[in-house]
Amino acid sequence: MKRFEIRKSSSPFRSLLVSLCLFAAVLGLFLGGIASLVRVSDQEQEDTIRSAVVQSAVHCYSLNGYYPESLEELVKEYGITYDSARFLVDYQPQGANLMPEITVLRKGR
Repeated sequence: MKRFEIRKSSSPFRSLLVSLCLFAAVLGLFLGGIASLVRVSDQEQEDTIRSAVVQSAVHCYSLNGYYPESLEELVKEYGITYDSARFLVDYQPQGANLMPEITVLRKGR
């Protein structure tokens, strides 16, 4: 008749420990997912900034017959905006009729 008896768990803290471990695992997965999304978002912003600078330089070349002499000219004339606290845009003109070298880097890596 012992099969109908209710057994008590061996330790009262066992279920609490299992719950805390599960919570920590779920929290770790959640925070890892958030960090991954931030990395992907930063990479997409970097690509978008580079694409905008290249397109604006090509647009200037098609209208005027020369590439802009500086990034400041692109910002002023073509309305390029970016977060200069987070990204570094290096614009190196090669000549009036040669595509400039454009590099976009994230700060604080």
